[in-house]
Amino acid sequence: MSEPRVVAVSRDDRHRFSKVPATSIHLVAGHGVDGDVHAGATMKHRYGPHRGQTLPNLRQVHLLASELFDEARSAGYELGPGDLGENVLTEGVDLQVLPEGTLVDLGGPVVRLTGLRNPCVQINRFKPGLMKVVLSKADGTPSERPVPLSRASVVRKVGVMAVVEIGGDVAAGQPIAVTLPDGPHLPLAPL
Repeated sequence: MSEPRVVAVSRDDRHRFSKVPATSIHLVAGHGVDGDVHAGATMKHRYGPHRGQTLPNLRQVHLLASELFDEARSAGYELGPGDLGENVLTEGVDLQVLPEGTLVDLGGPVVRLTGLRNPCVQINRFKPGLMKVVLSKADGTPSERPVPLSRASVVRKVGVMAVVEIGGDVAAGQPIAVTLPDGPHLPLAPL
């Protein structure tokens, strides 16, 4: 992998599948991305089993590895920054394998990983058939339909969710440093 860095940043003040690429974003500790619809102390998710409940927001920042775009391209899908709803597009960090509680320093601002993003039906609405690129069974067989959060025997590749520990500005090119939590390490679970 290359030197870990931020490739692009995005935000959106409305609930849409994709986010709008930006020159920089401002992270606010305990709140999320300033100006993003998902920012706040409580969860803002509009779909799924937690809809309508007041729960702590463990999804303040969505990080996605740009290497997924290469995999999608080889399957015939062209993706760009913000397309999959991510706030921070990374390079050189295997986000999916990091444990819960990992601190990711984005060149000053720091986020703490809280879970995996669970791909939903909107992915296939965005690009028909894309689900089979971002979701597979444990044996590597592509899955063409969303799966329940409780299903652990699948590989989810649409990024990780985090909360902001230290605020500040994030822009493309900033270095990324990873600090693992004290063990024992718990794998990220879908949120």
